[in-house]
Amino acid sequence: IMLLTDPEIESSLLISSDEGATYQKYRLNFYIQSLLFHPKQEDWILAYSQDQKLYSSAEFGRRWQLLQEGVVPNRFYWSVMRSNREPDLVHLEARTMDGHSQYLTCRMQNCTEGNRNKPFPGYIDPDSLIVQDDYVFVQLTSGGRPHYYVSYRRNAFAQMKLPKYALPKDMHVISTDENQVFAAVQEWNQNDTYNLYISDTRGVYFTLALENVQSSRGPEGNVMIDLYEVAGIKGMFLANKKIDNQVKTFITYNKGRDWRLLQAPDTDLRGDPVHCLLPYCSLHLHLKVSDNPYTSGNIASRDTAPSIIVASGNIGSELSDNDISMFVSSDAGNTWRQIFEEEHSVLYLDQGGVLVAMKHTSLPIRHLWLSFDEGRSWSKYSFTSIPLFVDGVLGEPGEETLIMTVFGHFSHRSEWQLVKVDYKSIFDRRCAEEDYRPWQLHSQGEACIMGAKRIYKKRKSEKKCMQGKYAGAMASEPCVCTEADFDCDYGYERHSNGQCLPAFWFNPSSLSKDCSLGQSYLNSTGYRKVVSNNCTDGVREQYTAKPQQCPGKAPRGLRIITSDGKLTAEQGHNVTLMVQLEEGDLQRTLIQVDFGDGIAVSYVNLSSTEDGIKHVYQNVGIFRVTVQVDNSLGSDSAVLYLHVTCPLEHVHLSLPFVTTKNKEVNATAVLWPSQVGTLTYVWWHGNNTEPLITLEGSKSFKFTSEGMNTITVQVSAGSAILQDTKTIAVYEEFQSLRLSFSPNLDDYNPDIPEWRRDISRVIKRALVEATGVSSQHILVAVLPGLPTAAELFVLPYQDATGENKRSSEDLEQISELMIHKLNQNSIHFELKPGIRVLVHAAHLTAAPLVDLTPSHSGSAMLMLLSVVFVGLAVFVIYKFKRKIPGLNVYAQMQNEKEQELISPVSHSENRPNITQAELRSPGQFIDEKLDPQPIGTSLSRLQSL
Repeated sequence: IMLLTDPEIESSLLISSDEGATYQKYRLNFYIQSLLFHPKQEDWILAYSQDQKLYSSAEFGRRWQLLQEGVVPNRFYWSVMRSNREPDLVHLEARTMDGHSQYLTCRMQNCTEGNRNKPFPGYIDPDSLIVQDDYVFVQLTSGGRPHYYVSYRRNAFAQMKLPKYALPKDMHVISTDENQVFAAVQEWNQNDTYNLYISDTRGVYFTLALENVQSSRGPEGNVMIDLYEVAGIKGMFLANKKIDNQVKTFITYNKGRDWRLLQAPDTDLRGDPVHCLLPYCSLHLHLKVSDNPYTSGNIASRDTAPSIIVASGNIGSELSDNDISMFVSSDAGNTWRQIFEEEHSVLYLDQGGVLVAMKHTSLPIRHLWLSFDEGRSWSKYSFTSIPLFVDGVLGEPGEETLIMTVFGHFSHRSEWQLVKVDYKSIFDRRCAEEDYRPWQLHSQGEACIMGAKRIYKKRKSEKKCMQGKYAGAMASEPCVCTEADFDCDYGYERHSNGQCLPAFWFNPSSLSKDCSLGQSYLNSTGYRKVVSNNCTDGVREQYTAKPQQCPGKAPRGLRIITSDGKLTAEQGHNVTLMVQLEEGDLQRTLIQVDFGDGIAVSYVNLSSTEDGIKHVYQNVGIFRVTVQVDNSLGSDSAVLYLHVTCPLEHVHLSLPFVTTKNKEVNATAVLWPSQVGTLTYVWWHGNNTEPLITLEGSKSFKFTSEGMNTITVQVSAGSAILQDTKTIAVYEEFQSLRLSFSPNLDDYNPDIPEWRRDISRVIKRALVEATGVSSQHILVAVLPGLPTAAELFVLPYQDATGENKRSSEDLEQISELMIHKLNQNSIHFELKPGIRVLVHAAHLTAAPLVDLTPSHSGSAMLMLLSVVFVGLAVFVIYKFKRKIPGLNVYAQMQNEKEQELISPVSHSENRPNITQAELRSPGQFIDEKLDPQPIGTSLSRLQSL
């Protein structure tokens, strides 16, 4: 027994080794705030002091030694793995002198500076370290978005992969049982609900298990998710889901693959029938679990009583805080019975053979209730002669215990009273084999749960004997695998017909990008077996991923970045460069890196650069770091412009998607925040090795030949440097059309560049399929902001020989075909199962397609007539000396790539309403106001349009 003295008087421990008969005092030179006992070694303790220091003891507190200073509260753990490897290893999150957090590990008896390890490179977000079973989790925020990393069985960290557009704001690890991670994720468009995701064995790839699970805040502001894992039956969970502002309780027996509502009891406590018809009416439960060991939560279950669940709740269309009753299930949630009309604390004794209930009340009590038949009948017992204000109830540990302790006060002024209740005298014998009956676990009659039929041994309800030690499942038999034993794999979604098909953002061939020629990878079928499912044969072979030889690939998608994602480095300090390759043979690749300061290095394969390439720059300046990757099938290169020494939050390069030859294009760097002091703008155009440096945020460029051109701008403000790169297509002529969509697309628009690029690709594919026009003639760009809109460009593509180039008449024919298909509602795509989006030609423009060729077409004549009409209007208005409001014609042609001047999940980026025909001149997108001026000037300017 260990007792802590009152720290306001002294800092000491009182330790007894003879069950409290005698105590010995041990003085401490620190004040204990919390203790963490080792789960297996009873003498090993970690103590956290009030001044954020962590101490360890291997002698039950008789001696202590300092492990680490600056430890984050509640972020220290014993290393407890299923393999029992390194039981004396301590995991902790510590703060550095400059306020950063880092993940450290060390031995409890040897935690010197030289013996500490840093399993995660660099810093982590404060208060983010979690060590649970075989998994370690950390969080790292970059670019305004949190990124989550996991280490399985203490191997290298990998980034956790959620569906691409989950865009999490918050994540909580719910469970790591059965070699799988259950996580609650609050996505970008959620406020008081979370989505449940379940992982593969390594905890890397996550798929959706249940949407919109209710959450609440605890007394200390901590987030509480309405999800409960039923003890004793693997794969069984209860969750409260929000549907149309109503919260309903659902149950699953297969780790979230299938969910259903709870069937309400047939009768109430008095035996009257309950009229409750699914799905309009069901049983709903409160799923809060108490962190205080002396008080019970709203729901309870035990590993040693796998079929019994006791919870508070109500019957109706939704969960309510009114008319709360107590319910019990003795068949693992299939059927329920009402046992009390008011809330009670319920304890399990003798493996659930005895249930003890005590009423929740602020009044003193002296009675409690006992049930020996799993809650079917209850007997009233007195546990004290004087009524007691009950503060808490605690069952003693141990499988065979029949002892409970009640904590309370006889009056508000009295001392704390402890009443020990021993129920052994109730039983006169231990249970024999004939006192038990077999019971089969099932879900609404389906005996195969998690791929097996399991039969348990339960005491017969009429037998009143003491059970003793728990025997577990009596028999288990595997089932034949069916489709119900498989969930959708990462990147796949279940459709209404039950099939798992790729999500619109997922490319199945991307799974082979990390392997080399001669190796093999697992080619997914779109399905993966539920982890810990024990089914055999059946459709297992059909649904299991197949090993496949890695295809030989030329290098593609080469990137070079710094390890922290920044474009700056300090003079004289190490900078770590990371080489990333989307595709290519990793083992047979030559990598050459030129640091731009006269030093270059070479590597014979990409795997040798996994830990990064370190380099120290001795001089200050802007260095052009180039990397070249070659293998027998091809090559690729990438450039990084590294500034040695300057922070800024966002820079966005505003540039049209398409322009015409020999026309000046204005490139503008838009910054956030806009006022950051003196700025330097560094412009890179195409393959030029020398940059253009200006103090202005705009620069004009002219393109003299057709093709794709890139412009990169880097903005320097003090020690901050950010960049954005855009690609612009140059043609002699093209046509364009504004597109709009059915309103349901706005509900799924997070307004970020990646989403717009993926949707642009989906729209382009739909146009190609509907019209038969080559994809080389089509460019689609989804624009920022809401409502969602896009720009369609019809381009004069020519083949590599320079022949077969489309004429302006061909472009007109393609344009007319596009408009025809759009007006027939023939262009559409499926965003996700059941969500169909129609693409329309925008009705804001009088002449939707603007012909940009010099020929005298009918549309040009209409435009000329429009100009004349506007000129006459200007003249009349000027004649009558009336002010002309500014004319704003907007054509936002913004090509997002990696960064953008918007919040990652904000909808604050608005486009102005366009209430007149949009005039798009070749290579010029107008964003100016025409002030009142003489009619000659006005007409000449209008004619120039």
